[in-house]
This record gives sequence, structure tokens and C-alpha cells, in this order.
Amino acid sequence: MSMKSYERIHQSQEYLSPLGDVEYHAQFGGYSLSVETVVFAMISEGELYLRACEECESYFVTKASPPLIFSKRGRPIALNYYRVDDELWEDSNKLLHLSSEALRSARRERSGRKLQKRLKDLPNLSANLEIMLWEAGITDIRTLYAYGARRSWIKLRTVKKCVGLKILLSLAGAISGIHEAALPARTRQELAEWYKQYEQRKRR
Repeated sequence: MSMKSYERIHQSQEYLSPLGDVEYHAQFGGYSLSVETVVFAMISEGELYLRACEECESYFVTKASPPLIFSKRGRPIALNYYRVDDELWEDSNKLLHLSSEALRSARRERSGRKLQKRLKDLPNLSANLEIMLWEAGITDIRTLYAYGARRSWIKLRTVKKCVGLKILLSLAGAISGIHEAALPARTRQELAEWYKQYEQRKRR
């Protein structure tokens, strides 16, 4: 961790402490900030980015704040987070308020995901993949969560031999409630290594 990011993380924890215990984890080449596992902000190259929500967006649009850019295989992807500028840092009450709104919005979205009834409603899961999961005996979200990404993928493999690493990562993202491209690098690496070992065992 760079000294600039380290200082910004601890500054954010200090300013946003009224929200609860603000934890950080490596993600997107930077760090996510969360309260009770709900991610509401990111730190990248020493800058704080708040998750977009209705009230936050109106502020950031007015300020023309740049979004957080994540590079995926050399292709830039704009994430739904916007940079906190010096003016907002100087207004600690406003920063806390917008951060609270971002956290509240993230919590609402998570609650909404819990109410979803169809597999295809999860991130990364298309209607075709939903049908494949049904054929493999995974007919609902609860079963998918119970099996986990690896076991679900193995069951898929029994009905569709062509499924590969991309599907495994998609399942992991769906279970985590995020886009496959947003999976932490460590998770992607662990799954890629597991997939490689699985394929090697099958060839023997």
C-alpha cells in the first residue's frame, strides 16, 4: 500500500467513523471501504470515491467529478463511484452526509438482491445460463448459494462440457452480488488455479 493511500484510508476512517466501523479491503487495484461488509466507497491512488446514489450523484454531477476508472485487460471501465474533491473534504458534515447516503443506498440494493426470486436476476447470469443451472439441478438462488461457485460449476459441467473459467468466475460474481469483472484479484487467482488443477485431473 502506498503511503498516500494509507493516509487517505485512515483519514476516511476518522471522518466517517460515525457511520460505524469502516473496514478496508484490497479491490480493483485499490481498496474498498465498507461498514458491516456493505461497500460504499473506494480508495484509488490516494483518492476517495463515493458510491453513486441519487443524492450523491446530483452533487458530483454539479461538480463534474470524475468516476473511478478500472482497467480490465487494458480496457478502461468506469465504475459507479465518484471522486471526493478538496472542497468536500473541507466540509466534513457534507462529506459525512453524502457518505451516509451512499451507504444507505448500498444497503437498500443488497436488501433488494435478497428478495430476488430468479437466478437470471443475479449479476452475470443470463436466461441461457439460468436454464443450464436448472438442468444441473440448481433451480433457485438459495441452492446456488448453498453449493457455492465451484460445486455449482462442477454440476454445470456434467450437463454442459464446454463451460470454462469464464462461467466459474461469473458464478462467483453472482453469489457475491457483483459483476464478474469486479471480483477481487485474489479470488480470481484462486479460482483460476482451482480450474487449472481440475482440468489437469480430468485429463489423467
